[in-house]
Amino acid sequence: MTLGAAKVAILGVVQGITELMPISSTAHMRLVPALLGWQDPGSAFSATMQLAALSAVVCYFWRDIRAIAGGSLAAVASRDWGSTEFRLAVGIVLGTVPIVIAGLFLAPLLNTCDSPLRTLPVIGIACLVMGVLLAIAEIACRHRRRTEDMRLSDALIVGVAQVGALIPGVSRSGSTLTAALFRDFAREEAARFSFLLGLPAIALAGLHEVVTLVHAHLALEGWLILLVGVVVGSLSSFAALWGLMRILERYSTWPFIIYRILLGVAVLWVSFAA
Repeated sequence: MTLGAAKVAILGVVQGITELMPISSTAHMRLVPALLGWQDPGSAFSATMQLAALSAVVCYFWRDIRAIAGGSLAAVASRDWGSTEFRLAVGIVLGTVPIVIAGLFLAPLLNTCDSPLRTLPVIGIACLVMGVLLAIAEIACRHRRRTEDMRLSDALIVGVAQVGALIPGVSRSGSTLTAALFRDFAREEAARFSFLLGLPAIALAGLHEVVTLVHAHLALEGWLILLVGVVVGSLSSFAALWGLMRILERYSTWPFIIYRILLGVAVLWVSFAA
């Protein structure tokens, strides 16, 4: 394996583990290359690597996805607009609209390695803010509702929170999980809702960057190296998702809260001490 492939494999592991944990994959994809003396791969590379997370989420929640798709088609055929599966499908579509609009609007700013949104102070502040918000949600909310109880207002609120993931340090899963907890969903149900709602956004971001690479006439070697990262990232993502769900089912979000706050403090200390 070439050195380029080795770097991509390492970044694939980082992306795979952090993409589905509420600790911000883009922050780690910015920080790890900096610590290793590598060039910032940029948000376009991170978005392409999200296809690895997509495959992990689809595999893990395949029964839910199949039930929602099949139930929605049956609901349309029978005009049962109150069907739980149909409401979830509509909620996922509705919750995807805000990040699609924001992503298109902010694309010129987001897809550059020297974007002001990818600076260390922004990442540090985002980690701290989201850590505090997640702590408030953990303490103040009741954690009782299930995904089947989802209302369209819940989907819209969580979808708006997902827009924050465009800022490195916020985390897509972290922002949507926090918003779902504020809506009083149980921890594991909040994560389930978060991942199901995030499927279209992750798929659209990854496929958009793949199309961009096709138009840029990426060489075969480049595609093979990228494939290495996607495969490694898929395995890492599935392991991370399995671990996250076990933690939320049995414990709480406090390990992630503590990690985010410590990470934010460390990043700010490094950025201002340099």
